[in-house]
Amino acid sequence: MITSLANDRVKRVRMLQAQRRARLREERFVIEGVRLVEEAVAAGVLLDFAFYLEAAEADARAQALLDALRGRGVPLLAVSEAVMRACSDTESPQGVLAVAALPRLASPAQPAFVLVIDRLRDPGNLGTILRTATAAGVELALLAPGTVDAYNPKVVRGAMGAHFRLPLLHASWVQIAAALAGLNVWLAEAGEGRPYWEADWRGPVALIIGGEAEGASPEAAALATGRVTIPMPGGAESLNAAVAAGVLLFEVVRQRGSVTGRRS
Repeated sequence: MITSLANDRVKRVRMLQAQRRARLREERFVIEGVRLVEEAVAAGVLLDFAFYLEAAEADARAQALLDALRGRGVPLLAVSEAVMRACSDTESPQGVLAVAALPRLASPAQPAFVLVIDRLRDPGNLGTILRTATAAGVELALLAPGTVDAYNPKVVRGAMGAHFRLPLLHASWVQIAAALAGLNVWLAEAGEGRPYWEADWRGPVALIIGGEAEGASPEAAALATGRVTIPMPGGAESLNAAVAAGVLLFEVVRQRGSVTGRRS
């Protein structure tokens, strides 16, 4: 059992949790909890090794996961509770964590439903948006300059496995412009533009969601072919970015569902 914080693998996990540059350099990130590690296994993601608490072996689901990891040849290392707490980004560690390779999901050649996230700084909001985007069937998520790292521990936790199902890319505005060529690009704005349900979302579209603090960047505004807003009769100035994204993304689902005959 590993009990020392000076252990090389323990130091590596803590560095990956804390430093974006370490994640970029190693092309690795940390996933925590039985569910996320299960998602990684199901997606065929390379896992370098996993830490676990011996107490986790008493849980049938966790034990089945550990057996699956052993069957794949993933090194399993029992650690003390103190080590797990030091390595975890949560107050109550879930008993299993792993170092995983950054997923490299292929982007569709001609995506018809793209989400652009512009200068969003809050990791919890980004995680929620990625989770919602996956549920709504977004085909590609592009993270513009100034957006929080998609592999920040809080983003990973909030996204609930979206990293293994949704192609996502930190991209320059040149790359974003190229990816959006031929799409109808809608920029979400507080108090500006047409009500979101009046926009036609049925064709190939992109939605740009800006950060709450600064709003959309000039580059995002230049790419937009139209603006949409969420009317707020209660008089609030704006919505949380993740809430706004959910409303808008599922309007796309609603309109496309009605076109194909599915219940809206």
